[in-house]
Amino acid sequence: MSSEEEFANFAAAASPRLRRMAFLLCGDWHAADDLAQTTLAKLFVSWRKIKRQDAAHAYAARTLVNTYLADKRLKRNEEILTSKLPERSIQLPAPETRIVVLGALATLPPKGRAVIVLRYWADLSVDQVADMLGCSPGNVKSQSARALGKLRAVLGDIRTESGSPETHGKEQRGAGEIRHG
Repeated sequence: MSSEEEFANFAAAASPRLRRMAFLLCGDWHAADDLAQTTLAKLFVSWRKIKRQDAAHAYAARTLVNTYLADKRLKRNEEILTSKLPERSIQLPAPETRIVVLGALATLPPKGRAVIVLRYWADLSVDQVADMLGCSPGNVKSQSARALGKLRAVLGDIRTESGSPETHGKEQRGAGEIRHG
C-alpha cells in the first residue's frame, strides 16, 4: 500500500472525530470543516515523517489544536457569536442543553476552550494536554480551573434565567460540573 493510500485510509477514518473536536473548539460547523480540512492538509505534508502509525491520531489532534490556536491568535477582531439576537423582543423558550453548553464554551478564551475540550471531551490526562499544548501541567490545571469556573458561572446564569427548578432541601451541584471518569 502506498503512502498516499495509507493517508487516504487514515483521513477517512479520522475525519469525523477531527470534525467533531474542531466543532467543539470553534462552535461553528463550517469553520470546523475548514479546521479539520486544514489539519488533514498539514498532516498529509508530514505523513511520511510519522514513524509510528499508531501515533497518527495524537499527532492529528495536536495539529488540530495548534491550528485552531494559531488561527485565533491571528484573528483578534472577529464576530462574537451569541445566542441572543438583538432584533427579537419576544422571550425565547429555554434552549436545548447542547446549545447552552456550546454557547458557554464560546465564552471561553481559545486556550481555555482547548484545555476543556481536550481534558473532558477527548478524555486526555493533564500531562497529555500539557504535552499537546506545549505548556506545563500546572498551566493546564490553572487554565482548566479558570475555564470551569467561567462555565459554571455562565451555565448557572442560564439555569436561573430559564427557570429550572431548584433542588428541595439539598445543596445544588455546580451548574457546569463536568464529570471525568
